[in-house]
Amino acid sequence: MPYFDAASAAPLHPVARQALLAALDEGWADPARLHREGRRARLLLDAARETAAEAVGCRPDELVFTPSGTAAVHSGMAGALAGRRRVGRRLVVSSVEHSCVLHAAEAHEEAGGEFHLAPVDRTGLLDLPAFRSLLRPGTALACVQSANHETGTVQPVAEAAAACREEGVPLLVDAAQSLGWEAPPGGWSLLTASAHKWGGPPGIGLLAVRKGTRFSPARPVDERESGRFPGFPNLPAAVAAAASLRAVRQEAADEAARLRALVDRLRARVPALVPDTEVVGHPGLRLPHLVTFSCLYVDGEALLTELDRAGFSVSSGSSCTSDTLVPSHVLKAMGVLSEGNVRVSLPRGTSEEDVERFLGVLPGIVAGVRSSLSAPVAGGPREQAPPQAPQAPQGSPAQEEAQEQEGSPEGAVPREGGGRAPGGAAAVVDSRGKRCPIPVIELARRIGDVPPGRVVAVLSDDEAARLDVPEWCRMLGHEYVGETPAEGGGTAYLVRRAHG
Repeated sequence: MPYFDAASAAPLHPVARQALLAALDEGWADPARLHREGRRARLLLDAARETAAEAVGCRPDELVFTPSGTAAVHSGMAGALAGRRRVGRRLVVSSVEHSCVLHAAEAHEEAGGEFHLAPVDRTGLLDLPAFRSLLRPGTALACVQSANHETGTVQPVAEAAAACREEGVPLLVDAAQSLGWEAPPGGWSLLTASAHKWGGPPGIGLLAVRKGTRFSPARPVDERESGRFPGFPNLPAAVAAAASLRAVRQEAADEAARLRALVDRLRARVPALVPDTEVVGHPGLRLPHLVTFSCLYVDGEALLTELDRAGFSVSSGSSCTSDTLVPSHVLKAMGVLSEGNVRVSLPRGTSEEDVERFLGVLPGIVAGVRSSLSAPVAGGPREQAPPQAPQAPQGSPAQEEAQEQEGSPEGAVPREGGGRAPGGAAAVVDSRGKRCPIPVIELARRIGDVPPGRVVAVLSDDEAARLDVPEWCRMLGHEYVGETPAEGGGTAYLVRRAHG
C-alpha cells in the first residue's frame, strides 16, 4: 500500500532501526553517572549530539534533544521570549507557521504579550516587506519556518534572518520539514526539528540555540541538556535520530532529484486529468517530495477515505476533514481553494509505478465523490487562472455602486421576513447549516438560472465558503463582488454571472 504522507511522519529509516536497537542494548544507563555503563551511555549521547549538530550547522554545545519537535518549538519560543522580556513582549510569526508555533503565540498573548502575523502571497511565500515592517521596537522574537508543512513552499530564511539581524531581533526557524533534505541558511538564532519527519523515531526533537542568544528556560531546570530541557534524555531515540539524519542527508541530493521529477509529473498531470482542480504552493521554491492540490465540488473527508480504500495514504488541509468547519490556517492565509484538498508527500524510495497508479485511480475517485454529492459536471481541464484583481471591500463606494447597478426592483428576491435580497441579488442560495463543498455546489447549480451580469447571493455560515466561493469564481470566470452579513445569521457572498 503506497504511503504518501511523509510530511506527517516518514517511515522509519533502516539506519534508525539499527541504531535504535543497538542503543537500547548499550545506552540504557544514566549518562550523568561516572561508572562504566554511565560512561558508555555518555559517549553515545555525545556522539549523537555531534552528529546532529553537524547536520544542523551549529556547535554541539548549542544543541539539545527534546521529547518532540513540538516540545522543541514551545521550549525555544518560551525561553527566547523570557530571555528578552526587558526588550519587549512583541512576537512576530508568519501566518503559515505550524500550529504548534501558533499555539505558543496564543499562550504568549494570553499571558499578556502580543503577537503579529506576517502575511504570505498566494503561493505561500512570506511577504518580506510586510515582515520587515513588523519588526518594530519591542519585538522580542520572530518565527519563520524553513518550508511549509502543507504546501511545501520554501521560505526565504536567509532574507528573513538578515532583516531580523538589522533590527536586533532573534529568529527562530522551525526546520522540521526541510532538515532531512538540507540545513537551512545561516543567520538564525534558534532552530527546531522533529526526527520522525526525516525517518527517525517518533518522540525525539532538536532545539539549537546559538551562543549569544538570550535564553531563559521557562520551566524548572536541572543539570541535563544544558539546563534547556530537564529530565532523563531518551538516549536510544537520540542516537537513532542522529544516525538517520546523517544517513538521509547523504542520500538527499540523488533522492531529491528523483522525487522532484515524480512531483513535477503530479503537478502537471493532476490538473489535466481532474477537471476544476487547483495545484497550490510555489511552483519552484518548494520541497522536492510534496505537492498539494484542491478539487472543486469535493468533500475532503470522502476523497481521503476513497483514496485509502484504493490503497493510497494521503492527508489534507481541508476543513471538510474535521468537525470544526474552519479551513486550514495555511490555505486561508494563502487565499486558495480549501475544499477537496489533498496533500501528497512522497517518502524516500517511492516508485514511479506507485505514482502512475495514483494518477490512474484519482480521476475516477474524484468523479465518484462528485457524483455522490450531485455536483455539476466539471468544466474540463483548465490552467490555473491568474489571480483576480483585489475586490472592493464590503461597504466601500465601489461595491455599493456595483450593488446599486444590480439592485433593480424587478430582479430583487425577497428575504425571509420581507427584506430585499442581499446586494440586490437576482437569486439567493441559502446554504446555511451545510458543510463545504455544498455551498459551492448549490451556487454552481443556480448560477445558470440568472441572466449574465446579474448577481447570485450565497448564504453560508461555513467559514470555508469565504475561501471557496471567491476561488470558484476565479476558476470558472465569474466575478466575485464581495460579502455582506446575511439577515438571520451567516454571510452573503455575492457572485455576478459572467457575460457570454
